[in-house]
Amino acid sequence: MPKSKIQKQEILRTLDEQMKRSKSVIFTGFNALGVSDNEALRAQLRAVGGEYYVPKKTLLKKVLKDGGLDASQEEMLTGKVAAIFSYDDEVAAAKTVKDFSKGKEEKIFFLGGVMDGRLLSKEEAINLANIPGKQELYAKLLGSINAPVSGFVNVLAGNLRGLVNVLKALSEKTA
Repeated sequence: MPKSKIQKQEILRTLDEQMKRSKSVIFTGFNALGVSDNEALRAQLRAVGGEYYVPKKTLLKKVLKDGGLDASQEEMLTGKVAAIFSYDDEVAAAKTVKDFSKGKEEKIFFLGGVMDGRLLSKEEAINLANIPGKQELYAKLLGSINAPVSGFVNVLAGNLRGLVNVLKALSEKTA
C-alpha cells in the first residue's frame, strides 16, 4: 500500500534526524537476507550503538540532497539498500556489518556511506570497517603507556631475582 504524503514527511523527518545524530552511515545492499539474519544483524548493531533501517531510495536521496550531499551517485543507491547508522562510534557499525557478512557476501555487501558530511565510496566504506574501533585503540594506547612501566618493573625485579639466586647458591654451597 502506498504511503500518504504525511507518512512520507514523517519518514523524511525521522531519516533526517537519524542522519544528523549519527557519526557515520553505511549503505549496504542486501539480497535474500532472511528474517533471522536480519534480526541477528539488528541485534548486533544495537549492541554497538547502531541502527539498521531500510528506507525508500527516493526518500534517502532526498535526505542526502537536503543535507548538501550529491546523491546522484546511482551506483551507490541501486538495488535493495539499507542505511546503517552508527551513533556512538564511527567505525563500530561498519565493523559489525563486515563481521556479519563473512560467509554471506552475496547476501549483504557494502555500497558506500556518509561520514563527516561527505559521501564515502564503496572502497572507503570497506576501509572504514577495517579501522580499529575506539575500544581497540584505547587498549593499544594503554598498552603503549603501560609498556615502559612494565619494563622498568621487570628490570627491578630482575635485580632482586639475581640477588635471590646468588644467595640461594651461597646457601647451597655452604650447606
